[in-house]
Amino acid sequence: MKIRVDKNVVEFSPANPQETADMELLWRVLVDCVKFNKKMEPIGEYVPSKENLARFVVEGVAGGKTEWTEVKAQEDNSYYCSICNKYMNVKAGERVPMCCGGEMATLD
Repeated sequence: MKIRVDKNVVEFSPANPQETADMELLWRVLVDCVKFNKKMEPIGEYVPSKENLARFVVEGVAGGKTEWTEVKAQEDNSYYCSICNKYMNVKAGERVPMCCGGEMATLD
């Protein structure tokens, strides 16, 4: 991942397909086309000589484990929450995730 900082603008350029998928997921978590975009706030410290890892928390996104329904997905599909705009990829036969108190819907 290439990161470029120009004053108050930060650009991320994924270097491989996995980083591209991760960036797309991050974008979907942060950007809400209907309401307000979310912010990332740093957690702890970034000291490369100690640990070359930077952590951030996304404000307004609940943490914790994903809850699952007993309903099984009929086919590979992406599911989304119409309340918070979160999405997850689910394979056929896996249980459908829950979010914001209800079963997530399939993306069309």
